[in-house]
Amino acid sequence: MNARPVPAIPAGWRVFGADGRQLGRVDATFADYLLVRTASLPPVDLYVPMDVVARSGDGRVALSEPSTGAYDRWHRPLKRAPHD
Repeated sequence: MNARPVPAIPAGWRVFGADGRQLGRVDATFADYLLVRTASLPPVDLYVPMDVVARSGDGRVALSEPSTGAYDRWHRPLKRAPHD
């Protein structure tokens, strides 16, 4: 099994869905997901899998999936995180 390299995505970078809408900002980067804090009130933590990161750079992270439905897909932590 080949491990996908973790891109250098620091906290504070803005995260956008494939539709161009901003989901929020990176709160932390882990081996297999980004912890993204939404800008909504109240803020929500999204656990975005690394395999949907299409590209990153210049303070922005673009996802391969749209922002629509992000809460339903990613509002719960992964069942097994590598740091546990």
